[in-house]
Amino acid sequence: MLCPALLKFALYQLFPYFAPKIYLPDFSDFRTKNMNPYQQKKRWKYSLLTFAVVIASGSLLYTQYLVRNIAKSERTRAQVWAMSMKQVLASDDNDFLSYVFAVRDSSIVPAIVVNDRDDIQLWRGLDSTKTAIKLQAEGNKKLRYDPNYFKHELATMKKQHEPIKLTVLGTPWFVYYEDSNLLTQLKFFPYIQLSLIAIFLLLAYTAFSSSRKSEQDQVWVGLAKETAHQLGTPISSLMAWIELMKEKFHAEDDPLIGEMENDVKRLEIVADRFSKIGSKPQLEEHKVYEVVKDFVDYFKIRVSKNISFELTGNPHLLAGINVPLFDWVLENLMKNAVNAIEGKGTIKVDVSGHKIKRQVYIDISDTGKGIPRSKFDTVFQPGYTTRKRGWGLGLSLTKRMVENYHDGQIFVRDSELGKGTTFRIILKNIRHDKKTAA
Repeated sequence: MLCPALLKFALYQLFPYFAPKIYLPDFSDFRTKNMNPYQQKKRWKYSLLTFAVVIASGSLLYTQYLVRNIAKSERTRAQVWAMSMKQVLASDDNDFLSYVFAVRDSSIVPAIVVNDRDDIQLWRGLDSTKTAIKLQAEGNKKLRYDPNYFKHELATMKKQHEPIKLTVLGTPWFVYYEDSNLLTQLKFFPYIQLSLIAIFLLLAYTAFSSSRKSEQDQVWVGLAKETAHQLGTPISSLMAWIELMKEKFHAEDDPLIGEMENDVKRLEIVADRFSKIGSKPQLEEHKVYEVVKDFVDYFKIRVSKNISFELTGNPHLLAGINVPLFDWVLENLMKNAVNAIEGKGTIKVDVSGHKIKRQVYIDISDTGKGIPRSKFDTVFQPGYTTRKRGWGLGLSLTKRMVENYHDGQIFVRDSELGKGTTFRIILKNIRHDKKTAA
């Protein structure tokens, strides 16, 4: 069964002002009121982003809470170790000393004790391969005393924590300590964890989006080809009826019959366009100005007389073009321009080239209502439309045909609310006709 949306879209290509009057099952109001794909997608993105931020913030806050608690615990252990060292130096009770040693040895926190001149008195929990003074003196080559290691560790400890102050035998001592490996790892763990999760989600989203896009493309191609197939039979019948009218009423030279023939041929081109979707079209070198002029001449007599057309530019620039598809590009852009103009207005088309970049530019300008700068990219999204009965397919298809089939670019070059919009098409692989200058 022919998709009503695609059939209506195809009829609109041929009869831009009469297709809406042709009765077809109308789903546009339902789509507008209940389902705007672009807005729905945007809301989902914001919702998921907010949810991700909440999860990340919660994880970081809870980790910081754990870090603070462990930091307090380590400072308490450092204080216990400092007090135990003070008792060892000040006490003569051997029984009590054994208890103090047990407490001291259980408090494993990297620490350095210095006097008021920063002379190192004691240390604890440092790298034994760089602090073994006695073993080095005994000839153990694997172990050595490294003064620079002590200086580096002391500087690190001073940056991390305020010292614990002690008075031992009337002399002020300062106990510096650093975070344990567990605490250091815990500080960085949430960032590493969230980074890995983000990378995984990004890869998963990319794979899912690619798969979904492939499925959507297959559905679109199938519907487009079915549309072309369904249009084939009535087009053939219309062509036969026109030939019959010519013979029966001797109307070969009737201008109305000629216009009917042009419209049927146009409908045939529309069907041919749909049949080409999904396959790589054959590009041939054409003079861009002539292709544009042929379409403008056809199009301008089918729109309101209040809209005037101006075509300027270099008539000799060549580019690789598939004419039926490129006409579709021009048609979508000019129909949008017509819809944007309220009352009288002008549509200007300018064809120019750039020798160094080997590109040809087609600028299509109108004097319509304009596009907000924030919507310059959005207008090419499938489903985006500002019209009540629009489907949001025209510019999306236009972008696909320019970029995927013609290896070009299309974008909103400029727009000002209340004054008009200019779309620019860039075609590559340009070369100049031998008869022309730039």
